[in-house]
Formats: sequence, structure tokens, C-alpha cells
Amino acid sequence: MPDTDRDINAKETRINLPLFLITGGFIAVFCLTAFIDLDALSAAVDWSFDLAATYFGLYWQILLLANFLIAIALCALPGSRAKLGNRETPEFGTFQWGCMIMCTLLGAGGVFWAAGEPIAHFMSAPPVFGVPSGAPETVGPALAQAFMHWGFLGWAILGALSTIMLMYYHYEKGLPLAPRTLLYPVFGDKAINGPIGLIADAACIIAVVAGTVGPIGFLGLQVSYGLSDLFGIPDVFATQFAVIAALMALYTISALTGLSRGIQVLSQLNVILAGCLLVFLLVFGPTSFIFSAFFSGYGTYLGNFFQMALYRGDAGLFGDPGWLSPWTLFFWAWFIVYGPLMAIFIARVSRGRSIRSIILMLSIVAPVVSNFWFTMVGGTGIAAELADPGTISSAFEGFNLPAALLAITQTLPMGFVISLLFLILTTIFVATTGDSMSYVVASLMSRDSDPPAAMRVFWGVAMGIMAIILVSVGSGSVSKLQSFIVVTAVPASLVLLPSLWDAVRITWLKGKSV
Repeated sequence: MPDTDRDINAKETRINLPLFLITGGFIAVFCLTAFIDLDALSAAVDWSFDLAATYFGLYWQILLLANFLIAIALCALPGSRAKLGNRETPEFGTFQWGCMIMCTLLGAGGVFWAAGEPIAHFMSAPPVFGVPSGAPETVGPALAQAFMHWGFLGWAILGALSTIMLMYYHYEKGLPLAPRTLLYPVFGDKAINGPIGLIADAACIIAVVAGTVGPIGFLGLQVSYGLSDLFGIPDVFATQFAVIAALMALYTISALTGLSRGIQVLSQLNVILAGCLLVFLLVFGPTSFIFSAFFSGYGTYLGNFFQMALYRGDAGLFGDPGWLSPWTLFFWAWFIVYGPLMAIFIARVSRGRSIRSIILMLSIVAPVVSNFWFTMVGGTGIAAELADPGTISSAFEGFNLPAALLAITQTLPMGFVISLLFLILTTIFVATTGDSMSYVVASLMSRDSDPPAAMRVFWGVAMGIMAIILVSVGSGSVSKLQSFIVVTAVPASLVLLPSLWDAVRITWLKGKSV
């Protein structure tokens, strides 16, 4: 089916000009506003954050829970055995496929938050459990809360249902591999050829740019702190700027080489390095504590699953979310903004995979691996804090997330080397997110399946510049990065809504032909 927006000036350009002008215009306005009045931009971001968290928070909680439960239910249908993408054999091997999927989201904050979130919940216990802070009995609840944020619900929204829709409509019905296609069940051809589709694509691109800007900024803060702690390099904005600029060059070059080269190679390198560090932690870290904490945390997680997923505190339907805002709602918003474009990325790398295998990879395998990784890193920090109070918490004081990782790694043998390797791992992790999202955003702008190099470079550089602007705020950098992500989740969450019923319909249809 023709996409009229993409057909505009088809002979003269390979670029979807209306889409580029809307999204590129947003980037330009954002950067211009920052240069004119950074305080006004900061205030606008904070105001929008409060509005989004208050009025959409409950909807996001229900959306993620429903998405996961429906996805798991689909695995029981005969149609879940059907392979998608007009291929009988997978395009990529299972290890390659898993690496690219795992690194794209886990890279968005898997090291930054794996170190900081468990110790944060341990030092200040989540209100849902009613346990004291910093006590041995808080270990399970602290890890359970981190598992909730990086577990089944967050991973499933990245494409357990939406990938099924996109692969079916694109590879079998010829519709665009774009966010607008997720609205086809509601608006029909108007979603594909009308302004509704253009708005949906633009909103989702802006959302994923915001979601990727966050990890890039987090990395700038993390590595800058690490360089200061390890080498005495001043932890100032100039260092953060240099780190982000170097990262920007790395992931842009990777995006230029495409899915089968740079993106795939970088992802596999990342998994291998993470695996080596994981083995080191198991051998030289608090091994017995890690395993006991993992199972304790998982028991608490599963036993309180629905209570945690739907926890509202005193917020009610549309009250002040309080504790939820910087934690659960931030993470739900972050995963939502990745949802539409991650589904596109997964659809590109999952040809020849069955519906069931896609769901299980996203909804079960990736979450369990992520949760064990969080236990390895964050659990090591909790063990050190229990053994010697103040070892981690003193560095973490004032919610100093960048300090948490270095405080943990330096309690290990060869602390300097391990700290340096974790900083390298963090950099490569974030680069895998930057390159895949630069590639996917650029592909949405292009009439060809292989987006122009200039477009990949533009989006890679644009995300880096926006991260630098938000990091330049100073002491409130982390909260500004979080707030910016949450604001853009509102339209993306609406685009994902039709997948709740249409993925079921598609799987049911496939069952009739299996």
C-alpha cells in the first residue's frame, strides 16, 4: 500500500520531508530554547513531567500489566507457532538475535541503574513493603522492586505484542514498518496515508529520541565521575561534554555500518565483556549472597507481583504520585517511549522467528537475565554495605547514582581494573542503544530500507547534542533527563494501545493456517 507522505517528491529525494521537518524542527526548537533560556526550558520540562505522571500514571500501569498478561496468554494459542517475516529460517542466529535485543534496552541503563537502584531501595525501602530501611530483611524487597522495574512488564512493552502487529502488516500486507501501522486497526487507511499517521510517526520518533538522550546523558555523568575517581580528571561539565562527544562518534559510526556489521558486532562484544565480568563477580564476589538474594528477591517479586504493579500509594486515580514519579512511572514511561521503535527494530531482526519465540524472548528470557545482572551488580553492593556499613551508602549519599558503581567495583579484588572495565562496558552498552535507535529513526525518514548515511549521522549527533544540553543543567541533571523522558511517553503510550487486541486477532488468524 502506498505511503503518500513518503511519496512526496519521490523523484527528487529519498527523505520523508514532512516527517523530517516536524521532528527536526522539534530538535531545533529544543536546542534554541536551551540557548536562549535554559531555566525556562527546565521549568517547562518539570511542569510537563508533573502533568504526565499525575494524569497518565495509572493508565501506564494498567497498559504494561495488560500487555504482559495478554502476551503470555498468546503463547498457549496454536497460532503462536506461526513464523513471521516471510521466512522459514531466522535471518540471525539465536545468540546474535538475543544479543541485539538485550543490549538495546539493557544498554539504555543496565549498568547505571543496576548499581544504583538496588542500593537506593535498600537504603530507602519502597513503601509498598513496609519494611525498615538498611536492614537485612530489606534485601529481598529492595531487589524485588528493581526486578519489577527491569522485569516482565518493562521488557514486554518493547514489542511482545507490537512486534507481532508490525511483522504481520509489513511483511504480509505491505504496510510501512512504522509506528503509524500500529494505528491501522483503529483508523484504517487514514492511519497509513493521512495526517494521523504522520503525527504518530513524529511523536514516536521524538519520544525515542528523548528515551535515548537519557542513557547518553547518564553515561556522560557516570564516566566523568569514574575518570575523576580513577584518574583525578575533574568531574566537570567539560569532561561530561567530551565523554558524550566520544560516545556520539562511536555509536554514529556503528549505525553507519548497518544491522549486520557494526550494530551486531558491538552487541556481541558487549555481551561477551558482560559475561566475563559476571563470571568474575561470581568467583571473587559474594557468591552465596548473590544467589540467595536473587531467589529471595524473586520470591518477593512473584509473591507481590500484582500489588507492586498496581501500587498507587495515596495517589488514587489522579492524585500526586509521590514516590511513584521518580521510580515506577519514570521507568514505565522510559520503556513506553522505546516501545514503537523497538518493535520496529525487533521486527527487522526477527524474521523467521515464531510469535511464541518473540514473546518468550522479550517477556521471560530477557527479564530474567536482566534481573540476575541487577543482582550481580547491585547485590554485590548491598552485601558490601551489610558487611561494612557506609562502604556504599556514604558514596551514594545525596542520590549520587554515578558514584554507586565505582563504590561497588572498588570493593572487589583488582578494583581499579574492574572499575575501568565496567566503565568500558557501560560505554559500549549505551553505544548499542544509540546506534540501533539512530538507525531505526533514520530508516523511518527514508523511502529505502537502508537509510542514507547523512540521516543516520544527523540523528546520532542530534541525540548527543540534546544530552549535552540536559547534562549542562548541573546538579539536577539526572532528574531533568528523567523528566524529559516521561513527558514524551504520553503519545507513544496511545500508539501502543491497539496492540492489546489486534495481536490477539493476528495470532488467532495464524492458528487457523497452522
